[in-house]
Amino acid sequence: MQQGHEDLKKLIKESIREVFREERLGLCEIMIPHVPKKELAAIHTKFGSPADYAENDFTDMTDWVKG
Repeated sequence: MQQGHEDLKKLIKESIREVFREERLGLCEIMIPHVPKKELAAIHTKFGSPADYAENDFTDMTDWVKG
């Protein structure tokens, strides 16, 4: 009986995590401002594409943000 209870608890926790993940992604998506195509083209003209930059031009802030 105890194992069934633990399995159910684990399933509920994972389901809640999944819902929160989906909601967080949705929130991030609506918070990103819309950029008109004309403005985006001007940005690409001025700065190019991220693919044009060298790897060392970027800083991986993953650990900084998690910390």
